[in-house]
Amino acid sequence: MASIKELPSTPKTKFERIGAHTHIKGLGLDETLKAIKIKDGMVGQEKAREGAGLVVRMIKEGKLSGKCIILAGPPGTGKTAIAVAVSRELGANVPFIQMSGSEVYSSERKKTEILIEAIRKCIGVEIHEMRKVYEGELSTVDIKTAPHPYNPYQKVPESVRLTLRTNEEEKTIEAGAQIAQQIIQEGIAEGNVIQIDAETGRVANLGLSMESTKGKTYDVDTARKIPRPNGKVLKEKEFVYMLTLADLDELNARQHQGGLFSMFFGGSEQKEIDTEIRMAVDQQVKEWIDTGKGFIHPGVLFIDDSHLLDLEAFSFLGRAMESELVPIIILATNRGVAKIRGTDIKSPLGFPIDLIDRSVIIATQPYDVESVKEILKIRATEEKIKLEKNALEKLAEIGAKSSLRYVVQLLSLAAQNAKSAKKEKVTIEDVQRVDELFMDISEAADYLRKYEERMMIH
Repeated sequence: MASIKELPSTPKTKFERIGAHTHIKGLGLDETLKAIKIKDGMVGQEKAREGAGLVVRMIKEGKLSGKCIILAGPPGTGKTAIAVAVSRELGANVPFIQMSGSEVYSSERKKTEILIEAIRKCIGVEIHEMRKVYEGELSTVDIKTAPHPYNPYQKVPESVRLTLRTNEEEKTIEAGAQIAQQIIQEGIAEGNVIQIDAETGRVANLGLSMESTKGKTYDVDTARKIPRPNGKVLKEKEFVYMLTLADLDELNARQHQGGLFSMFFGGSEQKEIDTEIRMAVDQQVKEWIDTGKGFIHPGVLFIDDSHLLDLEAFSFLGRAMESELVPIIILATNRGVAKIRGTDIKSPLGFPIDLIDRSVIIATQPYDVESVKEILKIRATEEKIKLEKNALEKLAEIGAKSSLRYVVQLLSLAAQNAKSAKKEKVTIEDVQRVDELFMDISEAADYLRKYEERMMIH
């Protein structure tokens, strides 16, 4: 009997990070766009979720491009959660960019440059291209080598002869050193299904053919097994690429940065993209759309803490919303009547009146005790925390008195306290202990007032 020893398999470790909104899967609406109280990780805020559902429906139908939605409400009432739920509802093909109002301030770039880059990252371009390719199962491969031009003792690939087979046809082709080199580097052998671009010579290894001898013989193989292709070996296939306007801007900017100056004198990297390049990209995209080669997917730009934007940034956003290629802009703020940053002008939400006038506003309300309790149950499940009933009641009571954000943090701290005490479940004693160790915002304010005279004021 052959000497075979089975080794114990090591458990695979997976990076897991539980964020504030990882439990959200969608807006939690039914077919009529009515909110269900607890669904898809969302709890309460029925009116706000139903308003966001109408926004999502219009985005999918392409009728909301260039519009602005404002999420307004007190801190900890789910404004960011609703924006994240909107992104989950839109799906993977719709770009969603989340940023803070403070991110527009940089010592190296203008505010308008940062905003226009964020806007163009939110506009997806689906490009369809028909290309001629050789595709089939590799039945024979013969690579010819030649002496290296500078080292006669070393061999380099000179050409390759391939026989590709489909279920209907078999064809033998001969290619040059470039394709031979790719075949060697990719480790492509007989039995693999490959694809060769007839124009560029790019080789792609699609997997191991299930009908090949190797595919039938070896059950243990790391290669992905696929069926042998049908049709002709040389065929026209449609390729779909998903890019954003920002990706196209960067590609065109790199092409324009070449030249003798950068070659000999080392031209510095440009931190901003010229307006002419963006105009050329927009023109090219419009041509693709007119000829049916491209499709636009307007996405969502979500700016949290948008009251941190100043009058110049608000003015730029108002002008950008009038452009032809612009995403849906969602602004979130927890301000009431406040000064517009950089001015002495007081305005609702800290926004200019003309921007508010062209926007739709979705309001969020504080959570009640039952909603806080349900959110804590969802967070406990997400963080794999076991709670006793009285501990959950105590946390909900604290959350209703202070804030949802504070009690969600207490949940994690109480779980850590229970773990240190070798407990399987979080008890009310764990909750009471961490509540005594940490302060919420009202307790912190009372503490500062008590010792105000001893505190430094500058």
